Amino acid sequence: MDAISQLQEKVNTIATIAFTTIGTLQRDAPPVRISPNYPESGSGPAPAPNPNPNPTPTADSDADFAKQPKLMSAELVKAAKQFDALVAALPLSEGGEEAQLKRIAQLEAENDAVGQQLEKQLEAAERELQEVRELFGQAADHCLNLKKPE
Repeated sequence: MDAISQLQEKVNTIATIAFTTIGTLQRDAPPVRISPNYPESGSGPAPAPNPNPNPTPTADSDADFAKQPKLMSAELVKAAKQFDALVAALPLSEGGEEAQLKRIAQLEAENDAVGQQLEKQLEAAERELQEVRELFGQAADHCLNLKKPE
């Protein structure tokens, strides 16, 4: 796999870890009272049913929730370090921006030359295909003319 594909894959991994981390923290975070003046149950709309079958947190669930951010952040940091290592492994450009622009112009000229050669070969192949079709048609006509109806 080339370096750019590896970098793209690592960026996708980092994004996945970040979204998973945020989603998990959002899902598993214990409820926190916003303000002592804010009523818990009032005249507002009825709250949605709690999907959590165990509404009272236990010491184990609190401990697990406390560990999750550390584990997930460690995984995110590890992926970021791997990305940094991939970036550091990229070859350095020589000669600066001017040399790069010159090299790009050179490669574009080569690309144009190869493109023109391919166009010529394609045109020659299309002419040859047309000739083969005509010869095949003539051969088919001759075969049909040689057979005598019974």
